[in-house]
Amino acid sequence: MKKILKKPKNAEEFDQYFENNDIADLLEAGTKRVNIDFPSNILKRVDLKARELGLTRQALIKYWIAERLDLTR
Repeated sequence: MKKILKKPKNAEEFDQYFENNDIADLLEAGTKRVNIDFPSNILKRVDLKARELGLTRQALIKYWIAERLDLTR
């Protein structure tokens, strides 16, 4: 898994990162599908943040999970 050298903190930094990288770069090769139920108020907040950063809901959730897993190594 590639490591992000600098954690994007705003929409501009996200844009810069994803101009040269793909969300798949943050994930390991073998992709599997999972279903997660979120409370609607949490999902609304995730959608707002994703829209603010110009990402899809899925891309933002994948990024956050990968980021958190890297912190716990």
